[in-house]
Amino acid sequence: MCPVWVHRFAVVTAGATLVLIFVGALVTSTGSGLAVPDWPLSFGQVFPPMVGGVLFEHGHRLVAAFVGLLTVTLMVLLTQWEPRIWVRWLARGAVLAVLLQGVLGGVTVLLRLPLVVSVTHACLAQAFLCIVVGLAVCTAPGWQARLADQGEPQQPALWVLATITAGMVYLQLILGALMRHMGAGLAIPDFPLAFGRLVPPLDSSAVVVHFMHRLGALVVTLCVGWTLVRILSRYRAERRLLRPALLLGGLVLLQLTLGALTIWTRRMVLPMTAHVAVGAAVLATSVVIALRAARCAAAPTTVPGQGWRDGVGAGPSGPFLSVQVTT
Repeated sequence: MCPVWVHRFAVVTAGATLVLIFVGALVTSTGSGLAVPDWPLSFGQVFPPMVGGVLFEHGHRLVAAFVGLLTVTLMVLLTQWEPRIWVRWLARGAVLAVLLQGVLGGVTVLLRLPLVVSVTHACLAQAFLCIVVGLAVCTAPGWQARLADQGEPQQPALWVLATITAGMVYLQLILGALMRHMGAGLAIPDFPLAFGRLVPPLDSSAVVVHFMHRLGALVVTLCVGWTLVRILSRYRAERRLLRPALLLGGLVLLQLTLGALTIWTRRMVLPMTAHVAVGAAVLATSVVIALRAARCAAAPTTVPGQGWRDGVGAGPSGPFLSVQVTT
């Protein structure tokens, strides 16, 4: 395994990516996407006057450049210190994704915010977040730990359920990006009803996309609730799963509240931007749970108290004797 400080650098990179998504959402929320009409420079300068929408758009570019630098540095560190080939390739994939994301951002500006490119830019941002979160998870010292046998006969397995949940969250974020860039955020102006009804008249594409986003929120809530109940009922002692599961439940409740506030406040900047950022946090947390559950289902078992304390373990040569069971 790579040194702990490399893992911490990966966590910083993932955190910076969340900040980048918040800043990008701020650009859209304030309508500043074309405040700087050229790319890669801004009005032919590296540092233009940071006033009005330029503050948001050029600030977004600066944060993106910083995240790109962090990602390249992380790849170099993992190439040097990480023995697992697949982790090194995942880091290279992260660099490729952040470079492509930068190009898409430039194309979005140069082509004057075309819908397809803008939505693709938003979706790739979430995919890049998943990659860096994956790097942060798999470089953690506790990655080799496995859950004790819970003897669960039910299907699906926890990792399957968690993966489905993460996939549903990602699809919901795609719908949200489509709705946002279509300008359909108020296509249905009331909440929790839709034009005073459970099902609105689906007479325009904006209404259809908006209503699908609401239905997606319901599906995501059900998936998250199922995952949370599963973990609370069978893995309560596993803090590596319990803590992110509780966080996920809280984030989903916050996300639903922000979605309602976005409509009730007629798309005010703060709730609309926070809605995007919290959605990214929901995705990141669901990916953490899915990866940890998958790893716990595949890794050798360590006898509780003999090698793993709070998710951080030592191998056979460490301060605790670890006993591995062949699975």
